[in-house]
Amino acid sequence: MSILPRKNELGFYEIRLESIGGLGANLAGKMLAEAGVFGLGLNGSNFASYGSEKKGSPVKSFIRFCEPDTEIRVHSPIEEPHVVGVFHEALYKMVDVASGLGPDGIILVNSTRDFDEIKIDLKMESGTIATVDALGIAVEEKTKVNTAMLGALFRVCDFLDPEAMKQVIRKTFEKKYPHLVEPNLRTFDKGYQTVNFKTYEKNHEATGVGFTRPLSQLGYLTQELGGVLTSQANSIQKDLSGSRQGFLPKFVQEECIHCAACDTACPDFCFVWKEGEDKRGRKQMFLQGIDYQYCKGCLKCVEACPTTALSDLRETLGYAESHQVKQSFPYVIGGIS
Repeated sequence: MSILPRKNELGFYEIRLESIGGLGANLAGKMLAEAGVFGLGLNGSNFASYGSEKKGSPVKSFIRFCEPDTEIRVHSPIEEPHVVGVFHEALYKMVDVASGLGPDGIILVNSTRDFDEIKIDLKMESGTIATVDALGIAVEEKTKVNTAMLGALFRVCDFLDPEAMKQVIRKTFEKKYPHLVEPNLRTFDKGYQTVNFKTYEKNHEATGVGFTRPLSQLGYLTQELGGVLTSQANSIQKDLSGSRQGFLPKFVQEECIHCAACDTACPDFCFVWKEGEDKRGRKQMFLQGIDYQYCKGCLKCVEACPTTALSDLRETLGYAESHQVKQSFPYVIGGIS
């Protein structure tokens, strides 16, 4: 009798992890596949897809399971998964994370938000949404989000054996990082125990989230004049907010001494300044706020700040937009403001 709850036409149970670089989705996929193969005797495969290998860039990790007598001869990206794990909600802005998820699929999201809000964001008609505060657990245990997400995924994929995963965690960390074994085991357990579920029943018209293969936005009809790419690397036209891993700097203007230590440490264009006069009538630059479009959440500014004007804050939906002070780059947009 098969332990796999469902299979596609090729006999595979498929999982896709959606993340950004730095959260450990690639390692999580490897460990998940290893637990299924060595712990349950399933056939399995894992591989990842990403561009530049750096923090903040989108990452996909793919896991396939099948019966021992079924060979895996396909290594293409998973387009119609049974389960999707979303490590970072900011990915909604850049990636269609629910693409290809069937009407009875399960999506696990690292979030503390309401189920109905997530459903609207993902444009889901039916299926099951699972949530876990993986970031909060990781901060509490001083580990990474991936281990908490693994615990939650083992609750979602209840045919998998949690004890097999714990053995993989021990094997992964005990040689090089023995001090991280117990914190990661606790993180895994908390992720497993604190998942919440809500199922939206499908009607006869529900078709799931159709798969769409992302295409380049620049073609022979849509490229910029002269074929110039205007948004390269960390340019002033790029939105870097999707790179944040859960935290951003909070600015309290009343406590700022306008020393510019934060701006010196910042690798991007985050801090917005305006010329003014001090109490003696001398001209000086005064910090107005933060343009969160350019903030990657590195928090170097918080480390550099000699006062309490800057502190680290766990990001909540809408905070950056409501507290953003926009930069003005008149020479780029073709005018002076």
